[in-house]
Amino acid sequence: MNRKLLWGINGLILFTLIMSMTFSYRQLNPTQELMMSCSSELFDPSDEGESKSRHYLLVDLFAKGELAQFNYRYFNHDGSSAGNIRMKGSVVGVDNSAQRYSFSVKTKEESGLDGDEVPEHMSYLSYVSSFNLDKKGMHNLSVEMLDLNEQNDYAVVLFQPSNTVCGCRLVQ
Repeated sequence: MNRKLLWGINGLILFTLIMSMTFSYRQLNPTQELMMSCSSELFDPSDEGESKSRHYLLVDLFAKGELAQFNYRYFNHDGSSAGNIRMKGSVVGVDNSAQRYSFSVKTKEESGLDGDEVPEHMSYLSYVSSFNLDKKGMHNLSVEMLDLNEQNDYAVVLFQPSNTVCGCRLVQ
């Protein structure tokens, strides 16, 4: 009897441990949302500082419950549009200890890729997301808060796999 009780207690401890690990990496609950408006200045290091290759990137992110939407807007140095990439998908998980959000993109719309001067970042993001969508039917990406100041509604964020660091305004 003691042996069965011991196995039962060990099983209960193992189950509790597995469940606690599962819930530490969870999705946003339906009432929780993440909204950010991010910006970054993009440079092509191969152009040795010439202003013709300088672009600006604005990324709007909205996630609520399981739904997520990204809007990447690219601009030339003079402020004219250089293109857009809009992605929709779902929240795969949230790791609160690492302040990392994981997403799975299912659909993508692009415009402006046939222009004369397409930003390298846009070309790369278009390529890698198209490759993953065509091959796997989804494109995974993550957003990690490198620095967060909730009092001033500001964060420094790393977008992967594009390896882009942006300054973001947290929208509440």
